[in-house]
Amino acid sequence: MYSVKEVSRSSGVTIRTLHYYDNIGLLKPKERTEAGYRYYGESELLRLQQILFYKELDFSLQKIGQLLDDSEFDLVVALKCHKKSLKKRGEQIKTLLKTIDETIYHLTKEKKIMKPEMLYKGLSKEIGTVYRQEAIREYGKKVIEHAEMELLKLGEADFELLKKNFEKINKELFEMHKTSPSDEKVQQLISSHYQIIRTFWGTVKSKDSQAKAYANLGELYVADERFTMVNGQVQPEYAQFLKEAMQYYAQTQLL
Repeated sequence: MYSVKEVSRSSGVTIRTLHYYDNIGLLKPKERTEAGYRYYGESELLRLQQILFYKELDFSLQKIGQLLDDSEFDLVVALKCHKKSLKKRGEQIKTLLKTIDETIYHLTKEKKIMKPEMLYKGLSKEIGTVYRQEAIREYGKKVIEHAEMELLKLGEADFELLKKNFEKINKELFEMHKTSPSDEKVQQLISSHYQIIRTFWGTVKSKDSQAKAYANLGELYVADERFTMVNGQVQPEYAQFLKEAMQYYAQTQLL
C-alpha cells in the first residue's frame, strides 16, 4: 500500500490533484483511514497510469473516467493502443524538430543573396542569354523561371558548392566511361548526378521522379556536344556512356 505522498512523489502528480481525482470519482484510494489518510494499491496505480496516458493524448477527465469504467475496458489492449499512439506522436515530433532545425539553420547562417546573372557566371553575357533562350524553347518559360527562382534561394555559396559537386561527379564519370553503364559504382555516381540535376531543375521536392525527363536529358547530351565536352574536347564516347547510364538508372530506379 502507498500513501498519497508516496504516489505523488513516484508519479509526479500533485497531492492536491490526487485529492481532486478522488473527489470526482476518477481515482479512489484503496483504503482511507479513520483519520482520513488515503492509501493506494497496485490496481489504483495502474488506473493512475491510464489516466496519465489518456491525458497525454488530450482526453478530458470526464472521457477518461467513462473509458476506464467501461465494463469492456481491457488494460492490455489499452496499453497497446497507447504505444501505437505514442509512436505516431514520436514520429510527428521528430518531423517537427527537423523542420525547426532546418528553419533555424536557414535563418541564422550567413547567406549571400544571389542575383539572377550569377546563374550564368563563367559564361559571357551573350552566351548566357543564348543558353537561357534555348532552355526556354526546350522546356517553356514557366519551367525555366521556376528553376531559376529555386536556385536563387540557395544563395551564392551553396550554388557554387552545388556546381563544384556537379563538376566532381562529371569528372569521376568521365574517368569511368570505359566501364559498363550499369556498373554499381557508375550507378552510384549517376544517383548523385540525378539529385543535382533535380536541384538545378528546382524539382527536388516534387513527388514526380521525372524519369522520362532525366532519360531524355541523356539524349540531349548525345545530340548537343556542348554538354559533354571535357577540357575543351568533344567526347562522343563519353556522351553515349552518360546517356546509357542515365537511361539505365531511370529504368531501374525511377519507374
